[in-house]
Amino acid sequence: MYGLIILMGLSLVGLVGWGVFYEIRSRHPDFAAPRWWSSVVGVNVLVFVVAQVGLLFLVAQDAMAQEIATGEGAASPEISLGMGLALLAIGLPTAVATVAAGLAVGAVGSSALAAISEKPELFGRTLIYLGLAEGIAIYGVVVTILMLGKI
Repeated sequence: MYGLIILMGLSLVGLVGWGVFYEIRSRHPDFAAPRWWSSVVGVNVLVFVVAQVGLLFLVAQDAMAQEIATGEGAASPEISLGMGLALLAIGLPTAVATVAAGLAVGAVGSSALAAISEKPELFGRTLIYLGLAEGIAIYGVVVTILMLGKI
């Protein structure tokens, strides 16, 4: 289980590093980012890392306080490898639905802005389309809650 957690942590760090690299690196000389952009990205990454470390310390303190409260000899409920993998699998519908909703809202939102700029009376219809795109994420959360009820 620890190997799986380490693998997920390293993949998260790698993904953030890869994103920062591609954000700072210019793909083409004509599309070079302004000089101040790399410092903005650096500040964002610093805030992200500080928040993650703070969250880690909060969780570690909570886990240690719970261990002290139950006592050393008391049996604490352990989560098995199967239960941990089941909980990770239950979180997947929310993750996939959120990514899909983000892609849908991006496409629908840009089209909606173009339509509203040409015909302002289409504002109500575009809100309905955006709501339908956001519904994808809500369905993912509902599926996750229903799956959690089965455990």
